[in-house]
Amino acid sequence: MTAREALAEARRRLAAAGIDTAEWEASQLVAHALGTTPTEVAADADRPVPPDVLEPMLRRREAREPLAYVLGEWGFRRLTLRADRRGLVPRPETEVVVERCLALLAGLERPRVLDVGTGTAAIALAIADEYPGARVTGVDTSPEALSLARENAELTGLEVELREGGVEVAAEGWELVVSNPPYVDAEELASLEPEVRDWEPREALVDTGLHERLARVARTRFLVLEVGAGQAGAVAALLATLAYSGTRISRDLGGVERVVEAERA
Repeated sequence: MTAREALAEARRRLAAAGIDTAEWEASQLVAHALGTTPTEVAADADRPVPPDVLEPMLRRREAREPLAYVLGEWGFRRLTLRADRRGLVPRPETEVVVERCLALLAGLERPRVLDVGTGTAAIALAIADEYPGARVTGVDTSPEALSLARENAELTGLEVELREGGVEVAAEGWELVVSNPPYVDAEELASLEPEVRDWEPREALVDTGLHERLARVARTRFLVLEVGAGQAGAVAALLATLAYSGTRISRDLGGVERVVEAERA
């Protein structure tokens, strides 16, 4: 079929599968099948689309596998990262976490930065990319996630240290510790979108109490935490009881209080 026909068929099938962004996603899938961009697809809508490439991707997305996993890559700030079930899909709200880290690091020479629960290494690599003087380490307890992180480090050509570890590494002493830890309560899991509930790694999604554990252990000047909707106030109050000061809460693009940061003497 032509690209025009493929777009129409993909839109129809994705919408029938309950995907709200069917039109945009159809353009991404057809472009990926052709090895080009959605703009170029629109400019040459009569070119043939290889069905043996598009059809498997459409079936995966109809099953509500995340688009990032189907495409095998996803954009995060200035980077394009490999994406699959070994790590969470990098999200726009986490880009705000990076923004706050960069603001806190401004003016520091060769600061030591730790990303706890690095996953795809999106945060670690974005900081290394946009603050070249930083010495960035990413840790994760999942060997599978670390393998994905290492692939992304090689893909981007950015120098970060990646090693197995968890909250305890924050006690080693850093200028900045950042984390997007699991913060979904197990009881909430059933209410999540199927892309998240059924496909993304559960150990990176579901847990509670990690904000407090990290805040207690960390030996750091700055601490930056991503939090779930409705959690920011409690996390900020917790930091105040643990000798942190200058607490600030930042909202994501959807207006949700998403990032809590503070400084520790």
